[in-house]
Amino acid sequence: MKELTKAEEQLMQILWGLEKAYLKDIVEQYPDPAPAYTTISTVVNVLVKKGFIGFETHGKSREYSPLISKEKYTRQSMNGLMSSFFDNSAKQFASFFASQKDLSMEELQEIRKLIDEQIKQREA
Repeated sequence: MKELTKAEEQLMQILWGLEKAYLKDIVEQYPDPAPAYTTISTVVNVLVKKGFIGFETHGKSREYSPLISKEKYTRQSMNGLMSSFFDNSAKQFASFFASQKDLSMEELQEIRKLIDEQIKQREA
């Protein structure tokens, strides 16, 4: 799967939230200062060519929808991150993540709980 630029990813985040939308609906979701309408239209067209977005034509308008789920894109992005920075090691990734000083004790405990739940599910 091709990687998205920041602008493309921002547009996909909007479209994932909307599920289906016309260009005007997408434009309305951008925070101020929003890019120009033509810029957003160009990003949409690039995403159509990349196969991330599909559309249905209604008269002269196109209704856009994501062709790739947010979950699938996130999974592939995380796999790329782990491959590039952590030698495909979940252990190295987890160690790096857990060692960050900005995680609170509560957040660390929540992560531990999630891991413990995964262990229980796989043992069953």
